[in-house]
Parts: sequence; structure tokens; C-alpha cells
Amino acid sequence: MGVNLKDLVPRKEIELAYLSGKIIAIDAYNALYQFLATIRQPDGTPLMDSRGNITSHLSGLLYRTVNFLELGIKPVYVFDGTPPELKSAEIMKRIQLKEEAMKKYKEALERGDLEEARIYAQQTSRLTDRMVNDAKVLLDLLGVPWVQAPSEGEAQAAYMALKGDVWATASQDYDSLLYGTPRLVRNITISGRRKLPRKNVYIEISPELIELKNVLETLGITREQLIAIGILLGTDYNPGGVKGIGPKKALKLVKQYGTIEKIVPIVGRKAFPVDPLEIEKIFLKPKVTDNYTLTWKEPDEDGLISFLCDEHDFSLERVRKAVERAKKAMAATMRQASLETWF
Repeated sequence: MGVNLKDLVPRKEIELAYLSGKIIAIDAYNALYQFLATIRQPDGTPLMDSRGNITSHLSGLLYRTVNFLELGIKPVYVFDGTPPELKSAEIMKRIQLKEEAMKKYKEALERGDLEEARIYAQQTSRLTDRMVNDAKVLLDLLGVPWVQAPSEGEAQAAYMALKGDVWATASQDYDSLLYGTPRLVRNITISGRRKLPRKNVYIEISPELIELKNVLETLGITREQLIAIGILLGTDYNPGGVKGIGPKKALKLVKQYGTIEKIVPIVGRKAFPVDPLEIEKIFLKPKVTDNYTLTWKEPDEDGLISFLCDEHDFSLERVRKAVERAKKAMAATMRQASLETWF
């Protein structure tokens, strides 16, 4: 789930077109889970091929990525590696929540309550190794680069942004800010018209741009202090944070005492089931790699048709149209890149 900084950080709504010409490092697992949650049948069942393989994530990845390319956005997807040991409690918690959601999903189906069933079904999504590998195959065939992070994908994406290899990171989580990304873009994989759960109301979700410099200046703090706020509110490494401390109180404590090290004695060491200094270290010195190359290529039409249509039962007509759109978009991107080399 990540740290919840929603009530503290300033942000501005943007159009996806605002990102045209920019390289965006997308948190791949975050995006794939969004596709798995939202692309489902009315009863909550995910899209599947005739062999029972889930394809919701491939459908979302294909069409959303083609949309990015048409807008002139150059996406690169960053995949998670081995999570830090401190994340084990959060991972176990997520597994338990998915099991509880699956039980409620089945109960809702038995009652014939399809809307309720769909809500719980969205919470049961699981990414398998095969699904992740299929996503990488699809990106290779599309000619879109991806990067394998040694550990947290958001940390790797933030590192790439700090180096200037990408313009921004994209994720629903705010952790990217703690990892130091200069810019975080939210909602790019879920932008558009969305129905509110349990209500016959639709809202328009727009992409948001959050700039770290603006966040720190507005709050009057440093990045280390932002990390301290995150630890107090709760991260993937200390879910739930410190009991009784919300965003306003966390900000006040940070401004009053300066560092997480000085705050610990104030709130009590027992309030932290995990050493907060170890959590701080993960955000300040995460495991990242320089072993990546960002190159965009023309899509492999025959390969895409074989993979999506022959192996996963996608519509041949729809895939051909998507490939044609991707080819035109990639050709325009390559022409623009060639022109820029002259200036």
C-alpha cells in the first residue's frame, strides 16, 4: 500500500498530453495490479484465455501503453526484484487480506450480488511469475523497454529520475517521493471515467503531478524529514505507523525535533516494532542498478499476433489495429529523436 501522504503533499492535475516527449518510469507491479483490479467481467472474473490463463494485465498493458506512445510519451516499465526483509510483515498482511476478500467474493456471488462481488474480486488480484514474464514478453514485442530492479521497483525508478535518465516516475504510491524522485505522476494507468464503489456515480480521474521540491518547500522540511513523516504514518516496512499520530502531528513532530532519531525517545521506542533507522536507511540507500538501457524500437507485428492471438486468444482485428497505432507512434518518436540530434 505504501505511505499515505495524500493530506500533506501539494499536487496539480495535468492532462496526459502534458507528458508528451518525456520519458516516464512506470512502477510495473503497481500498473499491472491496477489492470488486474479494473479489467474484469461484471461478476468480477478476470479476463482469461481458453486455457484458463489470466489476461487482464496483458490487455491493460497493451492498450494503455499504445495510448502513451500515441501521445508521444516514452514509457519504461520498472519491475520489482527481491523485497527487503523488513517488508515480510506487510507481504503476509496482504496475503491475508486477499484471502479474506476471496471469501467475501464467493459469498457475494452466492447471494447474487454482482456489484458487491466485483468490489471484493478487485481485492483478490495476485501477480504470478508467469504473468510478470508474459508482461515482459509483451513489452519486448512492443519495442518498449523495461528494467529489472534488484529490489523495490519504485526505488529503481526514483534512482533513474535522479540520474536524469527519465523525467518522472509513475505510481499510485507516494513512496517514490521518499526514495527521492524529483517528480511523481499518479493516475496515469487509471485515468478516465470510473464508477465509485457501491454508488451509481461516475467520476473523472485525472493524472496528477507532484514535484518533490515543491513538497519540501511547501512543508518547510528536508527529504530526510519527509522520510521521518512517512515512518511515523506507516510504510510497507512498519504498517500502521505509530498509533495516534496522523499527518498533522507527524509534521509537527518532525519540525519540532528534526530527525526520526530524536523523535523515537519522544514517542517511545515501543511504538516502533521495527527499528526506524533501518527503515530510513532503505529509503536513503536502496538497492538499485545501473544495468539498463533505454531503447524504443518498432513493434514486432508477427510476434505480437502470435503471442496475443495464438497463445492468449486476443482478437486478431483489435491487435492489428493496436499494432498499427503503435507503429505510427513509434515512427513519429524516432523521427523526432533524429531531428533532435541536429540541434
